[in-house]
Amino acid sequence: MCAAARAPDNPLHSQLKVSRFSRGSSYIYILAVIAILAFTALVELRMGRPPFCKCGIIRPWSGEIWSNQNSQQFADPYTFTHILHGVLIYALVWLVGRKRLPAGGRFVAAVVLECGWELFENTDFIIRRYRDVTISLDYFGDSVFNSIGDICAMMTGYFVASNVPVRITIAGGLLLDLFLLFWFRDSLAINILMLIYPIEGIKNWQMFR
Repeated sequence: MCAAARAPDNPLHSQLKVSRFSRGSSYIYILAVIAILAFTALVELRMGRPPFCKCGIIRPWSGEIWSNQNSQQFADPYTFTHILHGVLIYALVWLVGRKRLPAGGRFVAAVVLECGWELFENTDFIIRRYRDVTISLDYFGDSVFNSIGDICAMMTGYFVASNVPVRITIAGGLLLDLFLLFWFRDSLAINILMLIYPIEGIKNWQMFR
């Protein structure tokens, strides 16, 4: 007897299987990000970071970098530097992981990197470093609320970088950093420079001396 010929796969059925797999993978990535955010928040609470501003006020935005609400509300002028984090982290995970990880996996890796920075930034060592060599003289760490806002800002920058042409992303990133410099005399580039190699003249200029 001849074996019955196998019917060809239905293209529509194959597309549905791919679609279901993609949706399932997306849910896994979303759950992974939520779990990472929750873990980061719990660790920061264990580190002694306040959940919200100790002033008792909860708001989405604080625009004054010299106030006691800076780094305590969901967003502040420094939030824009975390958008730039997203652009830089996107470039890093694309270069390192584009052949090893799918797009969703790279995004989860980006969130892990940003959360790692938030935890490191809120260690006593970095807090003291900020107070000693930058204009953040009254910096005592972020609230958990602010850290989550910073991570969301990184995600925003990541999504922009993943959907906008490279040249436009680079130009936009440079313009944003320059805008921050003129807005409140600080930026991601200056922040990194002052942490690694503080220059007293820059600090005096930032403090209007």
